[in-house]
Amino acid sequence: MTKHDRAAAATPTIQVIERLFSLMDVLASREEAISLKEISEKTGLHPSTTHRILNDLTIGRYVDRPEAGSYRLGMRLLELGNLVKARLNVRDAAMTPMRELHKLIQQPVNLSMRQGDEIVYVERAYSERSGMQVVRAIGGRAPLHLTSVGKLFLSIDDPLKVRSYATRTGLSGQTRNSITQLPVLERELSKVRQYGIARDNEELELGVRCIAAGIYDDQGKLLAGLSISAPADRLDEGWLPKLQATADEISHALGHKLP
Repeated sequence: MTKHDRAAAATPTIQVIERLFSLMDVLASREEAISLKEISEKTGLHPSTTHRILNDLTIGRYVDRPEAGSYRLGMRLLELGNLVKARLNVRDAAMTPMRELHKLIQQPVNLSMRQGDEIVYVERAYSERSGMQVVRAIGGRAPLHLTSVGKLFLSIDDPLKVRSYATRTGLSGQTRNSITQLPVLERELSKVRQYGIARDNEELELGVRCIAAGIYDDQGKLLAGLSISAPADRLDEGWLPKLQATADEISHALGHKLP
């Protein structure tokens, strides 16, 4: 077979795939079932071609036919989507963006998740050049109300849950800057909800300040927080757009659609 023959043989297959994607996009644009006629009109495909492809997709359960002549996306796509979602790991998605952010700012970048009344550090990107005296070890824990990422998680709790947290923990402090009073914490969480950014102003450790942005999944659920730690006198508010952009990049990799 010549090169020309091979190219010619490949063309129909590519064309069918392009048509298939076009059909799927039309089906995805509507929640309810769509008639064969409308699908054909929207894709510009001949009704017989549309019917043939949809019939094959129906056999594979990629498309459902709730009644004769109408179609919608099928359950097989949900099954495949769940498999992909199960493989998505926030740590894997975060590693490269975290390292890129660290290169830009030369300060520790931390990935943390909530476990009960604490946050757990699950990954970090840092170097000795950062000048930080203390870098939280992976697996280390800290109270929610004393950390920037912890405040992100508390900010999505309703007032009753926040009060319950305060009762359980006693809002114990570790530095003179620690928030140990519920009204003060509530005001702080209100700011977090307003701006979408949380701060730790030497509340966990004297001499260390942090800023954090949230990482979200495909359902809009807060999965983790990305934070920058720096010596108190070197934290730069100009890092905020870079931090938010990195958190958004990780969220996007996890299927989150930005507003």
